[in-house]
Amino acid sequence: MEYTGSDYDGDWRNNRMEGNGKYSFPTETKYEGELKDGQFHGHGTLFFPNGSKYIAEWDEGVAISGQYVFADGLSYEERNWDYCDGYDRRFYTEKREGLKPAGRSQLTNSSQPIDIPETYFDCGDGMYNPKNRVVYDYKHKFLRNADDDEHDWIVKTCRKGWDEVTGYKQGWDGITGPAPIA
Repeated sequence: MEYTGSDYDGDWRNNRMEGNGKYSFPTETKYEGELKDGQFHGHGTLFFPNGSKYIAEWDEGVAISGQYVFADGLSYEERNWDYCDGYDRRFYTEKREGLKPAGRSQLTNSSQPIDIPETYFDCGDGMYNPKNRVVYDYKHKFLRNADDDEHDWIVKTCRKGWDEVTGYKQGWDGITGPAPIA
C-alpha cells in the first residue's frame, strides 16, 4: 500500500485484507466494511470527500446492489425519482424545508451560495475556470479537466461567479423605496 498511497486498518488473514476493515484511497475516498481475499466483499460503504456515500453489497470487489446518498441526505432512486425532474425544478433543500418567500430564491441547493471567483462558473460539484478548462472543488483542489462537451454545457447553463444576486436584499421590505446598495 505504500506504493499506491492507500492505507488499511482492519483484519488480516493469510497476509490479505479479510474480515472487517477501513481502506483509505489517496483521493480521500474511504471504504468501511467487509473484505475477503483483499477485495470489498459483503456489506460496505464508500465515503466520498464531498460528503456523499455509496452503501452496497459487494461480491469480489463488484457492487451487486447499493444506494447512493448525496451529502445533503438525498438518496438517489432510479425509479420514482422526483427531484429536479422536468416538471419540478426545486432544489432538494427546498423540497425538504419548503420554498422561501418571493424574491428570496435559492441559486444552489445550499441556502447560502458558495462564493465563486469572478471569472469562474459554479458547476455543481466545484468551480470551473474556462481559461484553463479545469474544474476545482470548492476548496480549490483539482477535480478534473473539462472536455469540449462539458465546457460548452457549463458555459451555457451554470451560475457565473460574476452574477449579481437579485431579489431579496437584507434590510429592504421590497415595497418602500429603492433597494439598498450593497
